[in-house]
Amino acid sequence: MKNRIKELRLKHGITQQELADKVFVSSRTIISLEKQQYNPSVLLAYRISVVFNLSIEEAFIFEEYD
Repeated sequence: MKNRIKELRLKHGITQQELADKVFVSSRTIISLEKQQYNPSVLLAYRISVVFNLSIEEAFIFEEYD
């Protein structure tokens, strides 16, 4: 799964720490998400999408593997 977290965060003018605070995680988690090193739980994906007023599908790109 890929995500648009960094793109969305920069577009909305918020820092990694501000986003982390809004979704109740550490800034390290946000950094890992932005580097595509971590797949969030459904709850975290939902919280992030709410911050950006998007659906989960708009914030995260799901890839199917054969």
